Amino acid sequence: MVQLNPNFIKHIARELPSHLSLNEFIESCNTPLRKSIRVNTLKISSADFIQLMSNKGWHFDPIPWCKDGFWIDVTDEAQLGNSIEHIQGLFYIQEASSMLPPTALFDKLTNAETILDVASAPGSKTTQISALMDNKALLVANEYSASRVKILHANVLRMGAKNVALTHFDGRVFGEYLYETFDAILLDAPCGGEGTVRKDPNALKNWQIEDVEAIADTQKDLIESAFLALKPGGTLVYSTCTLSQIENQQICYHLQQAYPHAVEFIPLINLFDDADKACTSEGFLHVWPQIYDSEGFFVAKIRKTSSVERIKKQPKLQKNFPFQQTPANQLAALTQYLSQNFAIELPDNTTVMQRDDEFWLFPNQFLPLIGKMRFQRIGLKLADALKKGFKVRHEAIIALTVGVKSDKKTDSRSIELNESQAQQFLMGRDIEFSSFSSALQQWLAQQSHGEMLVSYHFIPLGVVKHLGHRLKNNLPRELVRDKVAT
Repeated sequence: MVQLNPNFIKHIARELPSHLSLNEFIESCNTPLRKSIRVNTLKISSADFIQLMSNKGWHFDPIPWCKDGFWIDVTDEAQLGNSIEHIQGLFYIQEASSMLPPTALFDKLTNAETILDVASAPGSKTTQISALMDNKALLVANEYSASRVKILHANVLRMGAKNVALTHFDGRVFGEYLYETFDAILLDAPCGGEGTVRKDPNALKNWQIEDVEAIADTQKDLIESAFLALKPGGTLVYSTCTLSQIENQQICYHLQQAYPHAVEFIPLINLFDDADKACTSEGFLHVWPQIYDSEGFFVAKIRKTSSVERIKKQPKLQKNFPFQQTPANQLAALTQYLSQNFAIELPDNTTVMQRDDEFWLFPNQFLPLIGKMRFQRIGLKLADALKKGFKVRHEAIIALTVGVKSDKKTDSRSIELNESQAQQFLMGRDIEFSSFSSALQQWLAQQSHGEMLVSYHFIPLGVVKHLGHRLKNNLPRELVRDKVAT
């Protein structure tokens, strides 16, 4: 049973729009959320995913504001996170309302080269942005909580997002360090979480107006900093998973008052069919749980119409950037290794950098940011240098072996696993030749020993080493799962 604090009820009753019922709001808060997922189009199309999972008994209901989002009905919801398809990044378990902010950000967005996600973890919106930009722009994904940076990084890698640079800062520094740098910014601000009560029955048990007002002070600082980091002509989406106007409309008004000649609110009334049911007079989306049978959410889209005065000078550039350009001969050898062994062709508009014996792939859009801030992680780790040759990294396989998924064919160094074999691989076990058909055993016998690619649904799972009688599992230890559902 949901614990609704009486003080919260009194407060929200004053803010609830006149056409909505308080009783319906309370009833909705006591109704469990529908399970929803977003298909990861960096790896598979929604149409192919629906066909794939419909054969396993899944039922799909489209989410109006996200073309790749679906409410789903499955036999065992508890096993979703342990399914092979989830582990290999074909979908993200994401609440439907949280798909709104990236959708709003990308509506009519063109030629965005640099994007900032101010508060990123655990990564649902970050990876949604990566899919919407088709891994082509640079996405700086920031997370203030040290414990959540690791989760964010794991999800970025699992979903195959390659043009991401991770930072670990208080979001209030971006206006100072990266003044007017970004074409688009998402600020999904830390908030009171009033809209999450359907997922967390105790979310409002200890609600106090003083806590709301304290969080609002932080949100004002964050939105000002984000606005300073935004280029003139760029767009900022401000969102929360809370309901009080103190943390929503009033934060947007605060920004407008601070920069009255540079702030333009962009109406979201036509963002999707029936968006008008949640649209405010200013054009913000204030999603109450009963409107779309979802979590509560708030989304505002803001255009920066002109430059604004810089508050602080650019900090001194950092001189300890640990990467160097890869020499041409090593780059040629690495490129040949990746192409011949894994059919990986390095994307255009990228640069291979080297740190000691490590090779990394950076998006070119990142290069002007070198030295301006400290980054936790940039792009992809491609490979390690060995005494003779290279050893490919798992994350490069996951993000760059796109030919396997699009052609749905195995090349000379790739083999498609069945469900049982894929399960065993993700649990860190080797694959015996005896588990393959006689035809595949004969084919394997004809292959040279060494690294091979294994896939499931013709989408990469990782690398194995052909030893002549079995495929040795090279899955990174930290990715080995104790349990994998089929």
